[in-house]
Amino acid sequence: MSRLASARHLPGLLLLIWSLLMLPPPTAPGPLDNPGVRRLGTRGPAGSPGRRPAPAAPTIAPRSGASEPRAGVCKSRPLDLVFIIDSSRSVRPLEFTKVKTFVSRVIDTLDIGKAHTRVALVNYASTVKIEFQLQTYSDKESLKQAVLRIKPLSTGTMSGLAIQTAMDEAFTEEAGARGPTSNISKVAIIVTDGRPQDQVNEVVARARASGIELYAVGVDRADMESLKMMASEPLDEHVFYVETYGVIEKLSSRFQETFCDTALDPCLRGTHQCQHVCISDGDGKYHSIGKCAVINHGCEQACVNERTGSYRCECYGGYILNADRKTCSAKGKCALGTHGCQHICVDNTNGSHHCECFEGYTRNADKKTCSVRSNCALGPHGCQQICVSDGKTSFHCDCFPGYTLNEDKRTCKAIEEARKLISTEDSCSCKATLEFQEKVSSYLQRLNTKLDDILEKLQINERGQVPH
Repeated sequence: MSRLASARHLPGLLLLIWSLLMLPPPTAPGPLDNPGVRRLGTRGPAGSPGRRPAPAAPTIAPRSGASEPRAGVCKSRPLDLVFIIDSSRSVRPLEFTKVKTFVSRVIDTLDIGKAHTRVALVNYASTVKIEFQLQTYSDKESLKQAVLRIKPLSTGTMSGLAIQTAMDEAFTEEAGARGPTSNISKVAIIVTDGRPQDQVNEVVARARASGIELYAVGVDRADMESLKMMASEPLDEHVFYVETYGVIEKLSSRFQETFCDTALDPCLRGTHQCQHVCISDGDGKYHSIGKCAVINHGCEQACVNERTGSYRCECYGGYILNADRKTCSAKGKCALGTHGCQHICVDNTNGSHHCECFEGYTRNADKKTCSVRSNCALGPHGCQQICVSDGKTSFHCDCFPGYTLNEDKRTCKAIEEARKLISTEDSCSCKATLEFQEKVSSYLQRLNTKLDDILEKLQINERGQVPH
């Protein structure tokens, strides 16, 4: 360890004391540590939230290491960055606001400008809308104001269509993307809480082949396999997961670290002379602080250094800081992992909890386990346009209006509008019908006239027979 290396010059007894001070408290590994995913909080068995997370790696750098970048102190490398955000029905209005806050915070960590990072945003549900292009805004404030104005689209989760639209319309030179000779990285950050309702394999493969680096951020009910399918390799650097939208904002610092230009930062290069923690001030300058680097100051879970040289205690996901500002308490049974929910555990305001199921599943009578609702909801069903469920185990494909199902019973083709050709025979038939109708009408009029005459004569005859 680098901390021990920096203390080897101390005498034996002092070296032993130093080692004891520097060792982190012993902890057991998390129950679902996944080497392919970065997490804030974890899920329990079968995807249920609530297990106590394994302690996070220190976010500070020892003398010979690198410190984690902080807002405003790390110069980011130039990017063509496109956010692809899910605003389907499952994302509630308050949660969508949290997504927009996350996007704004990531923008805050970047060096924005025509010659630096350019940002676009693709909003999607069952339809896709490009909210603004890479060339639309060139300053942070305008970008953040544009993000605030975005409204959710509310239905569906067509992730594949959204990625394809980003390739075809956002990552183009006409839309503001820089060409291959510029050596500017093309990056997409996909944020979703569900499972794609269309095919993503082929479109993701094309996106990677075109040089787009894909990051997948999953929230709450997000399907982990789908996240891995959409992200670039290595997965442990491109797939992120958070339990709730309430903590998604914390991921902004992860992306700040990812997009940091290490060539300009002596702390990240490890060329500083700090004894404890190196803090970059930008332009190649740095300073040293770090009380948490020496001891944890009584923090039960995490000790965080402040820029002023002081510190504060924080808690892991699913825990809250107590009034003593040092110890932590679990938010509820979901955080403790004793809930028994197969899929999702939700804490109620009264201290109780209830279980919910992923999209496409139905909660069983035991109120804890879940059963699949239909193959259409789960996918991949293979239907090009519409999947119609015939029960839990069967389905058939259908097409949108204006299309017809092909012989393979899965794909669709457009219906060509038939021309209305009127033949000579049809014309004659139509003319004969009209003439017949006119004859019948004329006959009825003559008949009515005769009836009127007869009625009038009868009335005259009746008046003539009345006695005076």
